[in-house]
Amino acid sequence: MQRVCFLLKVREGRKDEYRERHAAVWPDMLAALSEAGWHNYSLFLREDGLLVGYLETEDFDAARDAMAATVVNARWQRDMAGFFEQSEAADEAMVPLTEVFHLA
Repeated sequence: MQRVCFLLKVREGRKDEYRERHAAVWPDMLAALSEAGWHNYSLFLREDGLLVGYLETEDFDAARDAMAATVVNARWQRDMAGFFEQSEAADEAMVPLTEVFHLA
């Protein structure tokens, strides 16, 4: 199982709404993530807007491609685009960090 961690930045003034949106993620989005192989997926938001994402998957590139092929992901990415400081869509900006230590 591949463990993936990535960083994004939520715009100032959008953090509360970002939290609200993730308290009620669409059921079809949740199903699509699971079906695409995204497991143990978590998002952590720091007060300055730093967003840390973590997930486990067999193959991150394949899992990301599977999500990119869904209609619900296109709708979600369009709906969430204004929350982030980077110009590309959040799912395209997910650059995995290099793991340097793990205690199993």
